[in-house]
Amino acid sequence: MHNPILKVHPKDNVLVALRDLKAGDQVALDGLTFQVVEDIPAKHKFAQHDFEVGDAIIMYGVLVGKAITPIPVGSRISRQNVSHDSEAYQVGNRQLDWTAPDIADFSGRTFQGYHRKDGKVGTRNYWLVLPLVFCENRNVKVIQDAMLSQLGYVSGQAFSVDINSLIRLYRDGAAPDAILQTPVIREAEDMAKQRLFPQVDGIKFLIHEGGCGGTRQDAEALTRLLAGYVANANVAGATVLSLGCQNAQYQLMEQALQEFAPDLGKPVYMLEQQKSRSERDFIAEAVKHTFVGLMEANKCQRQPAPLSKLILGLECGGSDGFSGISANPALGYASDLLVALGATTVLSEFPELNGVEQELINRCVDDRTAHKFADIMKAYSSRAKAVGSGFDMNPSPGNIRDGLITDAMKSAGAAKKGGTSPVTDVLDYTEQISKPGLNLLCTPGNDVESTTAMVGSGSTIIVFTTGLGTPTGNPIAPTIKMASNSVLASRMADIIDVNAGTIISGEDTIESKGRELLEYIIKVASGEATPHAERLAQDDFIPWKRGVSL
Repeated sequence: MHNPILKVHPKDNVLVALRDLKAGDQVALDGLTFQVVEDIPAKHKFAQHDFEVGDAIIMYGVLVGKAITPIPVGSRISRQNVSHDSEAYQVGNRQLDWTAPDIADFSGRTFQGYHRKDGKVGTRNYWLVLPLVFCENRNVKVIQDAMLSQLGYVSGQAFSVDINSLIRLYRDGAAPDAILQTPVIREAEDMAKQRLFPQVDGIKFLIHEGGCGGTRQDAEALTRLLAGYVANANVAGATVLSLGCQNAQYQLMEQALQEFAPDLGKPVYMLEQQKSRSERDFIAEAVKHTFVGLMEANKCQRQPAPLSKLILGLECGGSDGFSGISANPALGYASDLLVALGATTVLSEFPELNGVEQELINRCVDDRTAHKFADIMKAYSSRAKAVGSGFDMNPSPGNIRDGLITDAMKSAGAAKKGGTSPVTDVLDYTEQISKPGLNLLCTPGNDVESTTAMVGSGSTIIVFTTGLGTPTGNPIAPTIKMASNSVLASRMADIIDVNAGTIISGEDTIESKGRELLEYIIKVASGEATPHAERLAQDDFIPWKRGVSL
């Protein structure tokens, strides 16, 4: 029978319950026997030895907390007896002796992608319609309502309701019985076959609440983020709606595009309402330009591309006590495989790297990269403390309930998504990915703000690990959901794509699940598989206003 307890790292002084343990149960590990003195729910930890007040709590081999009351051996580690604590960090000698995983099974493999004129390769082919300011949201929605269904695109349903067939029957004088017998449900698959532009995966509309009011810095960050979306390899071109008087001027976006992609080679139509003769003319121009753009986008077809052209975003959300020992390290192994193949992976959520800064600093390829990471982390932490919301307040009620009781504990597990490869670059918010290998990108821990940012910096596909379940997706980057436990994978099968709970049960290893995940990533990148978040059109998009967000 599979051992019901786990010691994650040799230095750890707490053990993880892999199933519910009852008071009085005896469990053994590495020749030692422990008696559980209280009920320990699965995913939670218990003391390997007696702790006194102030003693360090070690998990994943790092400091994750300190005892605030005496804790007898066999007792549950909880918010009542442990508080957050983490190690100090500094830039010093680095450790770059990385042993890459065996990539023989993936060497020479390709995916079917969309090749852009600037050399990037997308996993999808979308047209964007986006506002520079919230005042244009209504116009964007009018265009959305007018174009999606008529061009054969569906939004978030496996079927649509064909009202037009009933209208035709009514106008032809049909009786109620004939109307009641008429099929009106059309499968989404059937509608997809009727797309006017079959090579275009969709038209995406990026609604937001920014662009005016706020600070000039917010406006600049927003225009840079939107420029990043236009520059993303998953985008064929864009229609941009501006009111005209807002802080987020279209010139700011043009400047960002020139900085990000001087050889962009995509059509980008910028329209300003205050220069238009009327709202109707403005919307008509936007629709016509979008239609012409779709005609051009439809010329692009999938072609083979090396796996080195993939840019994978590494995300977690709704994490639980198993995330750091199943789904996250499996994703980390897939990340290492991709890095070894010459591809790019992106680890974000800086509040959830608290406590593992030293490890990441030691993995940075040079002093500049290491100092940039340390400086951003210190500045972010200081801003959080200044408003009374330090990193220690990051774990959510759901995290705590399922065993992640301190930010350092949550962070140590979250960082496993980044595998073990060297850190080749550190990016601040909206900076563009330019170096292959593992990149660190400054974002909040907020799931959607983080995924929004990773795609804005260039990620073309995302793997999102979760222990509690979340439907989160992205408008232009297919988002793969991987469950940390089999209960979640079964209960929320309509949103989970890959189950890493088989690592907990002993059916899989971290390595075998990581390889399985990479195979699925290749299928999704090639358009051969559709993750649930994409099927449901879970198009979550939240720009980060640079105030404190954990």
